[in-house]
Amino acid sequence: MAVRLELHVAGRIEDYALIGDMQTAALVCRDGTVDWLCLPRFDSHAIFAGLLGTEEHGFWRLGPAHAADSQPPTAARRTYRGDSLILESEWDTPRGTVRVTDFMPPRDGAPQLIRIVEGVTGRVPMRSVLRMRFSYGRVVPWVHKHDSRTVAVAGPDSVWFDTSAETYGKSLTTYADFTVAPGDRIAFTISWQPSHKEPPPLPEPEQSLEATEEFWRDWVEHCTYHGPYREAVVRSLITLKALTYAPTGGIVAAPTTSLPEDIGGVRNWDYRYTWLRDAAITLSSLLRTGYREEARAWREWLLRAVAGDPENLQIMYGIAGERELGEAELDWLPGYENSAPVRVGNGAAHQLQLDVYGEVTEALHLAHMTGLARNDYASLLQLKLIRYLEDHWDEPDEGIWEVRGPRRHFVHSKVMAWVAVDRTIKLIESGDADGPLERWKELRDDIHRDVCERGYDKERNTFTQSYGSQELDASLLLIPQMGFLPPDDKRVIGTIEAIQRELSTSDGFILRYPTSGGDEGVDGLPGDEGAFLACSFWMADDLAMIGRVDEARKLFEKLLALRNDLGLLAEEWDPRLKRQVGNFPQAFSHVPLIDTALRLTASGAYGG
Repeated sequence: MAVRLELHVAGRIEDYALIGDMQTAALVCRDGTVDWLCLPRFDSHAIFAGLLGTEEHGFWRLGPAHAADSQPPTAARRTYRGDSLILESEWDTPRGTVRVTDFMPPRDGAPQLIRIVEGVTGRVPMRSVLRMRFSYGRVVPWVHKHDSRTVAVAGPDSVWFDTSAETYGKSLTTYADFTVAPGDRIAFTISWQPSHKEPPPLPEPEQSLEATEEFWRDWVEHCTYHGPYREAVVRSLITLKALTYAPTGGIVAAPTTSLPEDIGGVRNWDYRYTWLRDAAITLSSLLRTGYREEARAWREWLLRAVAGDPENLQIMYGIAGERELGEAELDWLPGYENSAPVRVGNGAAHQLQLDVYGEVTEALHLAHMTGLARNDYASLLQLKLIRYLEDHWDEPDEGIWEVRGPRRHFVHSKVMAWVAVDRTIKLIESGDADGPLERWKELRDDIHRDVCERGYDKERNTFTQSYGSQELDASLLLIPQMGFLPPDDKRVIGTIEAIQRELSTSDGFILRYPTSGGDEGVDGLPGDEGAFLACSFWMADDLAMIGRVDEARKLFEKLLALRNDLGLLAEEWDPRLKRQVGNFPQAFSHVPLIDTALRLTASGAYGG
């Protein structure tokens, strides 16, 4: 039969499903196309980069056969199998119904992506189109047969393709055409292996499927939350677990790079690293829902990453604790929906963000309070961080949002410096550490006084983004949640109401801060961005804290409705385009979802 190049266009961000093995992850579109996969780690080069380019940059489609010059059909239904990361997609065709099961088994050896095709009704013609392109779509590998197996090799990497279906090559692409009837099960597997090593073992798809389902079933059983939002909370917890790099305990902010915050714009960043802030708040949510082992592993990762050099604390590290995350642009990729540049690495790694000290200290404090076994070096690290803050808390910084404009005295950064000192005082008072208690109590009072005097606008009755500024910032919503001021303080209520007035979108979601449109603004970047989902969850939290629980519940349930059909959230919501934007799925969105669900459940503020 004649074969032409497949037509393929990346889907909307919310069209994707996540599968992963706690070392890397793949995104699978509704049409059965894997458009993103980095091997062997989250931060490795992608072998499928079609998400950020075209069909020439690598993808793997598996679904009903269709004309090569037409878009592939989308699945009529898809779901995760129970509380797992096993994706099931079903197509209804004129000739019958077929199911594809996609998963990545948690592993000690070679990373694998397994796809099992199952006939449900009728006889359905199927096609697999595998176009591997190494180094983010730049390198065409050498593809050849090794015994009965197909292997693609380029430099240090090899990917092995195994299936019982007959395959053939055309236009630097591997195809398989076959038909499935009821009861037929045909498996396809790709496995990564260093190219200098022996071939990886032959895959065992059915046994791997059973083991993967058992893994997730056992893990979810540890969840201690049984409230009315359990489905949303468990799916978010599974997503956070999937973003954890199991060998080290590091947690990535997202498994993708350069999915834009502004479609067609330049706000495109690499999130495949461990931000101390994001990882710390992820840890807090896991602890509050019963997951101590993840907390222990992350604490050990933190101690290794920071090592003996807390004075040079970075805001982010590689997933094994790497410090050098140099930023580069991949100019051969046009970007998701022409959102360029595509970036790898992250130049914000060496910014000064004083709030990180507070988030790390809060996570260590919560681990201590929930009974995690004491670690003397963790306590020593906490004391060293406070000694650093003593000398630097009153400096300007880049702040929580990693602005690329001038440094400022961001109010949120000062509040989190206060948190760091406050939690360390509590550690000393508990008898588990020694330190200059009275001196640090004075420091805590000094920071509090400074924020209230210099970061508060009396005329408008609101805290501001930075000292002397008129702008607001949604990070101010964390003031009552961190205990800096009580929820019923008039300054807190005034700040919440000001943010509702000035940073709300037309549909009630919350922006991080005012952006500039066409000009550079406070963050040093042109363009706008969507509503930041974490900030919108923070607003729901604050509304519940000040007694406006019905309003909090309604906002929370509106946010839940933004999730895709599989319960996943990106970083932001574009209120104009009515679609998700930013890297996906985003830990910084799923963590506050869990936190808000816990708060609303505790308050009884839920429907039904």
